[in-house]
Amino acid sequence: MQHVADWQIANFEGLYSGHKKPHHPLDWTNAALYVGMVKWAAMAEDDSYYEWLKNIGEENEWQLHKRKYHADDHAVGQMYVDLFRKYKDEKMIAPTKEQFNFLMFHPSQSALNWGTPYHQDRWNWCDALFMAPPVLAKLYKVTGEKKYLDFMMSEFKASTDFLFDKEESLYYRDERYFDKLDNGTKVFWSRGNGWVFAGLVNIMNELDPKSEEYAYFLDIYKKMAKKLIEIQTPEGHWAMSLLGQEFYPTPETSGSSFYVYGLAWGINNSILDKETYEPAVKKGWNAMTSHVTKDGMLGYVQPIGAAPGKAWPDKTEVYGTGAFLSAGSEVYKLYGGE
Repeated sequence: MQHVADWQIANFEGLYSGHKKPHHPLDWTNAALYVGMVKWAAMAEDDSYYEWLKNIGEENEWQLHKRKYHADDHAVGQMYVDLFRKYKDEKMIAPTKEQFNFLMFHPSQSALNWGTPYHQDRWNWCDALFMAPPVLAKLYKVTGEKKYLDFMMSEFKASTDFLFDKEESLYYRDERYFDKLDNGTKVFWSRGNGWVFAGLVNIMNELDPKSEEYAYFLDIYKKMAKKLIEIQTPEGHWAMSLLGQEFYPTPETSGSSFYVYGLAWGINNSILDKETYEPAVKKGWNAMTSHVTKDGMLGYVQPIGAAPGKAWPDKTEVYGTGAFLSAGSEVYKLYGGE
């Protein structure tokens, strides 16, 4: 984990998957990195990782990214709340609270159908369920104000009712994939479902396990977990199209790391049966570490997209590193770390 974290910080603005310029520090890609980096910072006996994250917040005046309603631009708020917990500095979360207060007072009137006006002002693609809901759950936890939880629940339920396939216990990426087939299989994008699975964990971590809200997320989580160990590849990763591993043999580490994270968390919290699920975690984590180069770069991260595609050993992305660090934080606990 340290090797990968250090490489990523040293190459923070590197162009490793073909995009033309570095991502903005507040972009969702980096926000997903920070989610994992905070977990690593808490494990590392070295505050320099916290300082690196705090510097990003300070340089950007603790603002969310530019689009007011778009979940991708809310994701960096997760890091802000986590730093607020450590430093107890109200200015770290003030802009995030203000923005969500505005959204709740002026909720989007858009439908969830793809292509309707302003449709991405609501969570109508599954990636959004990693980006925004955990911010609201964290705000609820640190402020005690139930309005954040209530808004998150109503929107999450709307998205799940729209995107979740009850037969397969997986999420469609968005409405465009409802009726699509890929080599005769339904299209469930690995990283898209990874976003959801990790998002469920990041939400549940903020809630009272005895609450009805927690029970709602736990039900979805358990259904997904059961499905995920059924479709893990023999090599340990998950195929880019989850039901089509014979057509997508290339490893992919961003979605797979999120599954390892979520499954290990379930065992650590006595939610998943260790005997049943631990072999999948072990195989998955060993597969992920096998794709780290000697320099510390995590390879086989699918570039930015919305559907199954391609990945390469020499291409990476910051969100893949974030997923890997999240996975490592739970795998470490599972095998006897503190």
